[in-house]
Amino acid sequence: MVRLQKYLADAGVASRRAGEQIILAGRVTVNGEPIRQLGVKVDPLHDHVAVDGKAVRAKRKLYLALHKPRGCVCSKKDEFDRPTIYELLPKEWDNLNSVGRLDYETEGLIFLTNDGDFALRLTHPRYLVRKRYLVTVDGRVEAETLYKFTRGIYHDGEKLKAEKAHLLSSGKVRSVAELELTEGKNREVRRLFESEGMTVKRLQRLQIGKVRLGELKPGKWRTLTEPEIKSLLG
Repeated sequence: MVRLQKYLADAGVASRRAGEQIILAGRVTVNGEPIRQLGVKVDPLHDHVAVDGKAVRAKRKLYLALHKPRGCVCSKKDEFDRPTIYELLPKEWDNLNSVGRLDYETEGLIFLTNDGDFALRLTHPRYLVRKRYLVTVDGRVEAETLYKFTRGIYHDGEKLKAEKAHLLSSGKVRSVAELELTEGKNREVRRLFESEGMTVKRLQRLQIGKVRLGELKPGKWRTLTEPEIKSLLG
């Protein structure tokens, strides 16, 4: 059961606030009965909802996990005509939007959905959804550097911080580390290393919340399972 104004919003009729005004104006019927008060709930599968006499159906909500390849963008259109992640999806799913973004060179797990509440839940800093990254860096990275990242550093007037940072290997030619972040500021992982004069050669997002990239191949997608969706909305 969902509130009537949310049902109208999910169907693309109006925003929740505008939907409330439509209900109060008596323009909505449920199973033929006019509704003029807020708080009414409907069953999307069984109730018949109409606005101004026209049937309204909630859009099917979709939740996808995509392995974004390196060398494509998360915008629907790109001013430089670069490949986009939307070219990897069926054309009938052009109403989906990415949940956050990964930059052109970054690869790994990203979600797409037509559920605005789901997208907000995963991108707003107050929800502290953890995202895990595998980072390959030119040159040697010291454990002290990663510890510094977990305490937080300032870069271009903005505080950047990793919740966890673990060094997997360190050498003269390259180093590999895993970082967990919650805020998802623009290019945050790259900027952390740039603040120490280091260049990230490869960046891959391995996990969002409890959902892992796993064996999903670059350029491929899958639908999220019900338990995965619930864990992310937890």
